Amino acid sequence: MDFKETRKEELYSQSIPAGKRRYFFDVKETKGGDKFIVITESRKIFDNNTGEFYFDKNKMFLYKEDFDKFRQGLDNALSFISTGIVPPPVVVEDDYRPRSTDTGDINLDGSAALDDINFKI
Repeated sequence: MDFKETRKEELYSQSIPAGKRRYFFDVKETKGGDKFIVITESRKIFDNNTGEFYFDKNKMFLYKEDFDKFRQGLDNALSFISTGIVPPPVVVEDDYRPRSTDTGDINLDGSAALDDINFKI
């Protein structure tokens, strides 16, 4: 089996030209069947050293569990731009909890809990 046989194709793709930038909205699927969005900003840039153009690309992956939060944040930002009124923050019940070792002193990534750090100025 070669690479082309195992690669997932995009389920949907839309390109939006915006001046010197182009935005791509691609819908893909995980091996488990969950759909996600890849948002790509592509900018055409001139390289003075080579005298040629190249494309600088920045990607963001947005997974379905974050769709509503992302939409609320984007709506708030657009509303602020339109009205100048600061909207209420997006309320998120985040179930993320840093894991720690049995002693509780050090997180698995090697960092200490904030309560255990002495900040000296």
